[in-house]
Amino acid sequence: MHEPGPPRATSVGRSVELAPRDPDPSGRYEWTVLDAPVDGDGDVLEPGATSRPDDPVVHLRPDAPGTYVLRLDAPDGSHRQRVRAFPDERRETEIRVPASDLPVADDAVERVSLLWRHNDRLLARDRPTREGDEWVYRSRLPPGRHGVGFVANDDRSTERHVVHEVEGPGRPRLSLDWSVEVGNGDAPSILRVTADVGVPPDSERDPADVDVAFLVDDRDADPETVDRIEARSDGHTLAVPLRDLDGVDGGIRIHAVPHAERRGAMATVRVDPDGDGSLAATDPHARPTWAESPTVYEVYVRSFAGDTLPTTFREIERRIPYLESLAVDALWLTPVLASPTEHGYHVTDYFETADDLGSRSAFESLVDACHDAGIRVVFDLVINHTSRDHPAFQLHSAGVPEYADRYRRADAAVDVTGIDWAELPAGAVPEYHFDWGRIPNLNYDDPAVRAWMLSVVDEWASVVDGFRADVAWGVPHGFWKEVADRVPDDFLLLDETLPHDPFYGEGEFDLHYDTSLYGTLNAIGSGRAPADAVADALERTTWLGFDDPSAQLRYVENHDEDRYLATHGRAALRAAAAVTFTLPGAPMVYAGQERGNETTRGPFRWHDGDNALTEFHRRLSALRDAEPALRAPNVDFATGSGAIEVVAGDPDRVTAYERTIGTESAAGTTTGHDRLLVVVNFAEAPATVEVPDRIDRDLFAADPVDGEAVVESVAVLA
Repeated sequence: MHEPGPPRATSVGRSVELAPRDPDPSGRYEWTVLDAPVDGDGDVLEPGATSRPDDPVVHLRPDAPGTYVLRLDAPDGSHRQRVRAFPDERRETEIRVPASDLPVADDAVERVSLLWRHNDRLLARDRPTREGDEWVYRSRLPPGRHGVGFVANDDRSTERHVVHEVEGPGRPRLSLDWSVEVGNGDAPSILRVTADVGVPPDSERDPADVDVAFLVDDRDADPETVDRIEARSDGHTLAVPLRDLDGVDGGIRIHAVPHAERRGAMATVRVDPDGDGSLAATDPHARPTWAESPTVYEVYVRSFAGDTLPTTFREIERRIPYLESLAVDALWLTPVLASPTEHGYHVTDYFETADDLGSRSAFESLVDACHDAGIRVVFDLVINHTSRDHPAFQLHSAGVPEYADRYRRADAAVDVTGIDWAELPAGAVPEYHFDWGRIPNLNYDDPAVRAWMLSVVDEWASVVDGFRADVAWGVPHGFWKEVADRVPDDFLLLDETLPHDPFYGEGEFDLHYDTSLYGTLNAIGSGRAPADAVADALERTTWLGFDDPSAQLRYVENHDEDRYLATHGRAALRAAAAVTFTLPGAPMVYAGQERGNETTRGPFRWHDGDNALTEFHRRLSALRDAEPALRAPNVDFATGSGAIEVVAGDPDRVTAYERTIGTESAAGTTTGHDRLLVVVNFAEAPATVEVPDRIDRDLFAADPVDGEAVVESVAVLA
């Protein structure tokens, strides 16, 4: 089936890419707009960037709020696609940076380029103008903080990063619940789907005043049935008489979008007949049970065996007992496929493992051994780009017709690499993010690329337990939605989105890089922010529109970032690691973090590592395993900070929060405490805090507590 997936939601000014699923590259596809808001001008459909005469992939650019109805004519018939567009969220703004702030002599600056998410990190596209002593860029941006790089002379080494804030509210959020009210007499049985709506922390709006748009999936029912069901919505509830579902074959998917001043991310419930005349409802995008709150361990594969032995799959397998000692739930391996680079992110063959790491069978042996140890394996999926040494790019560059559309092209005026590229009719140079001239971007407007990458997904999803999606922000949302529906039900999808974005949780990814907490922990470590800023980081995640605090990957470093120890010291590292293990979500340890590594990708310190730091991480992981409250989604900063008083030490370096199990997590729990007080100290010197009378023990230190607790790095009090 080439159906184009679920209904989509967007806002005016934000385009939506639409494509057939499981495309046949040799098939013919055409899109037609059947209906659009009367306030628009009708010119909203932009064909994909290919040399094809048909339109397999299009980009809808809504110019008015309302519902757009489209038809996709595909080899297997016609399919309906709807896009609900909400009002434009953007506001006029000016970004200003003093010329003296650029790390280049003023008279040497010929031009400046912006590098930011709003141009997909493509250099030389957005150019500020010089006005007096400032560089100024005017734009329309949604509310929030926007990281902007001002790059002099298109040289990234000169980048001056600023954070520009646009005033305005955060996003609403929702989750869905359901019930069936059994009728009697003339009263019919009712399916009731209810949206539990939340508002951003800075909102003056009551949740009851947030509107909810219910959308029935067009793949599950004919247009008349869809309209009839959607007409039953009333506020935050969709109440459907079961007789309205007559004629619906199989299950039905119901989507809901919260919207007020801004729209929030879509949530979905699937309702299926269970065979005995009743209904069963599920979240079709629920995280795998094993990934509800896993401890993740990232291995940079070619440095893990240390400074003498070359790392191979066999050498990693031989070190699994070490991972077991850390109580690791999931092992994330940086890329293991064929590549000319040491880091592996320049892939040259998606179906063969790298020769220096070992054979496919050796990799599968490693996966099996991890499974025997109760450890899942997460594969680094690199599909935004390939190496320019990949045969597909070489054939593309050499003008082979079948490969003409495989990569995105750009005008030579925006090339900053200085490479003498082979020019093609579709554009003068390859497109690439940042200044990554060795890894050109794949063109997802080409159905051959989509079919190719879906075959890559199929190949490895049958071997491993999850994907970490490299440069997830560079691949279209529609493609990730298809991947999420394609992989097994117990498969984990982890995104790399910078900064993190709730819309990648819209039926796409299960876990998200928590860039908000990462940045905050660095600010605390450097002394630029007090320890209580941890609460602000979680509040920001809510402001952005994330509904589930457990859907975040909490980390202090990774293979792309500086080592926290080298930058902020051992005391701050211990405290930051403790935060990641005692907040809701999935704590991640980057291999070497726990051994005292100070080089980002250097050899793992086996024989000369910091055993005390390693044991500290072991205790954090063991305590988190033992205490369900530390894995539950509930965290209360106000109660935590109100429960302690710092009587010795630096209060600005101390933060506290309460962790409770909650009714959802308490089911089936027979061990552990249902209420914990976590106190974290980022200072070099211990802090002494007064605690409530109910506290009698520090579970982390395994010491009794009587009125006061001494906190070196962390205390978990019960």
